Amino acid sequence: MIVAGETSGELYGALLAASLKIKVSHLRVVGIGGERMRAAGVELLSGISSAFGLTEAMSSLKALKETYRRAADAFRVYRPAVLVLIDYPDFNLRLAAEARKQKIPVLYYVSPQVWAWRGGRVKKIARLVDRMAVILPFEEQIYRDTGLPAEFVGHPILDEIRGIRLEKKVLRSELGLDPETPLISFLPGSRPHELERLLPLVLDAVRACKREFSGHRYCVPFAPNTDLERHTAIIDELRREGVTINKDRSLQTLAASDFAVIASGTATLQAVLLGVPLVVIYKVFPLTFWLGKRIVKVRFASLVNILSGREVVKELLQKEASVPNILLELKRLKEDVPYREQMRHAYDEVRRLFDEKHASSRVSDMVIEMAGWKACS
Repeated sequence: MIVAGETSGELYGALLAASLKIKVSHLRVVGIGGERMRAAGVELLSGISSAFGLTEAMSSLKALKETYRRAADAFRVYRPAVLVLIDYPDFNLRLAAEARKQKIPVLYYVSPQVWAWRGGRVKKIARLVDRMAVILPFEEQIYRDTGLPAEFVGHPILDEIRGIRLEKKVLRSELGLDPETPLISFLPGSRPHELERLLPLVLDAVRACKREFSGHRYCVPFAPNTDLERHTAIIDELRREGVTINKDRSLQTLAASDFAVIASGTATLQAVLLGVPLVVIYKVFPLTFWLGKRIVKVRFASLVNILSGREVVKELLQKEASVPNILLELKRLKEDVPYREQMRHAYDEVRRLFDEKHASSRVSDMVIEMAGWKACS
């Protein structure tokens, strides 16, 4: 049983399910996730779009309670050999406690950001789960210090990247774009609150870019579980500006791009591993940001900067996330060759941390070990 709480997590769940089904014949996988997990053969107990990603709103609590009930019931109905929990700690740790009562082995895949805030969760996780599969190199020791078996398995987004062709012109053609025209992409995130705050900025930035940079195409890709109808007005405006909109083609779009403006999150690491120069943007409710500055223990928002220990890519947060600042950084990325090359060199250093790892395959091996199965030869 695989439980994923958000868009990036359900991608990891889909990749894991696909790897498991190759290695174990007649395997049945149930879980909570989205369309990618369903496509990978997971029997969904609840959908990600109806149950997750809406925790900022009180209206989601009823859906979350119903999803938890279905998951807990599934323990009794299916008796899964292993429960794999992917990130989403507030929900998944409660589920881990129920699984422990029922003596179901628990593998936690993708650690909560305990190194950034709420570090006390490490001890709670150590009490509730049997093994940790972490995707950042410095997380391994955090859990081993508690006595919990933990392993750095690499990052699953590299598994996804290995599965696509990386020639920009070929990818542009596949996306219905002119292969010869430079492409700037805007990735505004996948969570509803991100889209509410960042899509208007993206629209204004595209209009400004069209005036500043001639001869470019623009694309805004959305995650497969995004409710586009909720943002129809702005999406229609983007289309009128000639922006290409697609869904479930974010990775291909990013790989086809010359430059990208990306909401802080998993997509920033995708850009790094693909070698795409980027600028990071993010906005949250002002009080949330104020509180976060006093709680969060890291200096940076994006993984490339966190892993590098310095500002490799520009982070435009809150009031700094403005059209003039986006234009200024894109212009620097386009025109300042030493700056761009320094960024690419830092990208190479980050990629070396993950290059030899195959996260989905290794985690599927861990599941097989915990279940006591034999893999197909």
